[in-house]
Amino acid sequence: MKFLVTGATGFIGTHVINELVRQNHEVVATSTNISKAKQLNWFGKVEYMSFKLGDLLKEQDLFKHFGKPDALVNLAWQGLPNYNSLSHIDDNLFVQFSFLKNLIQNGLKNVTITGTCFEYGLQSGSLSEDLIPYPSNSYAIAKDCLRRLIEGINIEFHFSFKWMRLFYIYGEGQNPKSLIPLLQRAIKNKEKEFNMSGGEQLRDYLPVEKVAENIIMAAKQSDISGIINCCSGKPISIKQLVDNFKKDLNSDIKLNLGYYPYMDYEPMAFWGNRTKLDKILNVL
Repeated sequence: MKFLVTGATGFIGTHVINELVRQNHEVVATSTNISKAKQLNWFGKVEYMSFKLGDLLKEQDLFKHFGKPDALVNLAWQGLPNYNSLSHIDDNLFVQFSFLKNLIQNGLKNVTITGTCFEYGLQSGSLSEDLIPYPSNSYAIAKDCLRRLIEGINIEFHFSFKWMRLFYIYGEGQNPKSLIPLLQRAIKNKEKEFNMSGGEQLRDYLPVEKVAENIIMAAKQSDISGIINCCSGKPISIKQLVDNFKKDLNSDIKLNLGYYPYMDYEPMAFWGNRTKLDKILNVL
């Protein structure tokens, strides 16, 4: 298959492209930063096309421009990790929809887009895809609106549509200000304490390599569509997660629990139901 991957130089995009290359798929990778792309190990193995989603011209045929791909994996999104910025609604939502609509109207028949577990809002427990979303920050509101818009145009254009709702991810290339990179840096610098929240929150984590594999597996099939939780399905406390990494790194760094307050846009305990994802993985 020929895949178009947006957000190619991002945290997830880099791993998705590496996995597509490993599986011998043809890849057209796009992002706004060709300098960053040239530094990545996949650059010479794919076709790279620099493109800024907001530069779309009305008369452009993006499906033709990107070589008529068999499938799209849309990972591009600006402004993270500032989840409350209105730019997600004011800028990203319109730009993303215009880009995707152009591809679909001109012939794209297989669309996979990443969403976020924040679309569920402050709902707790095991979260299944049939729950009504209650997004409570600008990022999640914009993502949920985009999903609804794409569902709307699917009524007319009839394409395979997968909305991969991502939960928590860790691994190589992650934002250095995220929890695990901060812990790894503190251990490397031989700091005595690591400041964190109380650590009682229950979350759902997957390594980024597994997330990339799941996204691709979902994109390659068309039997299961719509919202698909991309998750482990197994809750783990933040403290336990950190303790596991401490053990793996043979570190006895002291955890300064309660240093940071809990986030007001997240419930204390939630994780994904992965019934739909397991059906995909068991079939392919």
